[in-house]
Amino acid sequence: MTADSDHAAFMRHAITLAYQGMAGGHGGPFGAVVVKDGEIIGQGHNRVLSSLDPTAHAEVTAIRDASKNLRRFDLSDCEIYVNGMPCPMCMSAIFWSRIKKIHYACDAADAEAIGFDDQEFYRQLAKPLAERAIPVVQDKTCYDEALACYRSWADNDKRTNY
Repeated sequence: MTADSDHAAFMRHAITLAYQGMAGGHGGPFGAVVVKDGEIIGQGHNRVLSSLDPTAHAEVTAIRDASKNLRRFDLSDCEIYVNGMPCPMCMSAIFWSRIKKIHYACDAADAEAIGFDDQEFYRQLAKPLAERAIPVVQDKTCYDEALACYRSWADNDKRTNY
């Protein structure tokens, strides 16, 4: 197989997963596969409806599957194929997992055309905290206790950084 046909095969698999998720009533039309060294090591489709979990997007379920299968949280030697541009939450999950490359088919305008306005989340995140639709306020009531918790983490020689 050529690199182009590999890419097409991975993307087609993500699309197939999206169809499977829709057919099962699990959620929206989104599928994802995580690939390492030319092999699919994690896969998932949107499960927001079936799991009643707003974070169960295709990318997140595929990352969870890949991490479980590889028995590690660092996926820096992997790529992800998704049939739609990742939303801000999924993009953050991809950053946290350290995936090295994202391949996507449909863009944000395509998703918006079918009722998924991820662009609004990007717009909200670009605004100053005080101007966002959901108020974001720092609560200093227990600030010293919260900071002590952070310092405890920083002082722990046995911590695993991620």
